[in-house]
Amino acid sequence: MAVDAIASALDATADIVLRWHGEELDRLLDEAHARLVDEVARRLTALGWVVAVEVSFSRYGERGSIDVMAWHPVRRALVVIEVKSVTPDMQAMLGGLDRKARLGPSIARERGWNPESTGRLLVIWATRTNRRRIDGHRESVRAVLPAGTREVTRWLADPDGAPVAGVWFVTTGRGADGTGIRVKRVRVRKAASNEGKS
Repeated sequence: MAVDAIASALDATADIVLRWHGEELDRLLDEAHARLVDEVARRLTALGWVVAVEVSFSRYGERGSIDVMAWHPVRRALVVIEVKSVTPDMQAMLGGLDRKARLGPSIARERGWNPESTGRLLVIWATRTNRRRIDGHRESVRAVLPAGTREVTRWLADPDGAPVAGVWFVTTGRGADGTGIRVKRVRVRKAASNEGKS
């Protein structure tokens, strides 16, 4: 990268701040993440789940937080959810989700939840870019999270039987990423040919 080369020649470091429409990009990403967490919590609550968000933990030297953890008291099912507004570093994300799902039952028991099964989900906005990038890691993702959106939503509606492990692409009425920005498709009619006319 040219900036890195210049900084290196000057024995300096370069810090780049990317802004979009006058706001810092990380703030926009935080807002998109928060909207997606809210959307997931709303849908799970409507399906009868008890929802907790940003659940911090410290177990055996492992520290972190679970974006969404939900408990279904009728089926005694737990689901641990990693929420990403944009496509994540897949290796780091899959490793982190595995760790959180493994610790999930003990974290849940502290809340008085005693799960008989624990599902694990990656939830992400259903944008074309996100779908394409997830598809680019198809084999590794399917090895850990084999279920698709339809199977995930069926299980969430009635979490009976084997726990689900999958990717849930979320859309809203406000646009695929919850921003309210819609793309209007315009069909351009091809002009009629004048050939053959005098």
